[in-house]
Amino acid sequence: MSSKQAILTAIRQKSPPAAELPELAREWTSYEQPVQQFAAVLESVGGLAVVVRNAADINSELAALPAYRDSRQICSLVPDVGPGNVNLAAIADPHELESLDFAILPGEFAVAENGAVWVTDAAVRQRVVYFIAQHLALVVPAREIVDNMHRAYERLTFLRPGFGAFISGPSKTADIEQSLVIGAHGARSLTVFLLNDE
Repeated sequence: MSSKQAILTAIRQKSPPAAELPELAREWTSYEQPVQQFAAVLESVGGLAVVVRNAADINSELAALPAYRDSRQICSLVPDVGPGNVNLAAIADPHELESLDFAILPGEFAVAENGAVWVTDAAVRQRVVYFIAQHLALVVPAREIVDNMHRAYERLTFLRPGFGAFISGPSKTADIEQSLVIGAHGARSLTVFLLNDE
């Protein structure tokens, strides 16, 4: 028996006893005002939520953001929002996005409980764009806010291999000397536009 096989056999012999999975049929956290809850939680982790009615409202809000006004390279995958001057579909090598200042991308739904937005690569050729842009804006229909992560996971389907992630707030770390650093390994700011077109 090889040493690798001996180690694996020893691990299998010391496995913990099987435990039943927890019961999921119970009352989960819910909110009377999920939009306000989402906005409050997102703000608490360094992001900003803005309720808008249409693309024109988003463009008006963007024009007031210094990070957007000062950007030279902008990518927008949201129709009528921008304008963007970086064509993501034409970029074959994700390294070409290293100088991207601002990305405006669609989000599928949001979670009131933790201020997170679910994003995928379904309409995004280079998924690194979520993390390499200096500043990130996500556009999510306000009616697509769920109360909690349990409801969020109920919405996820994995019919084929792909990419998906929950993004909440700009990137941050406090590992070094317990000093909070925003934008340490990703976007320095996150703005979520909640599209309330009803």
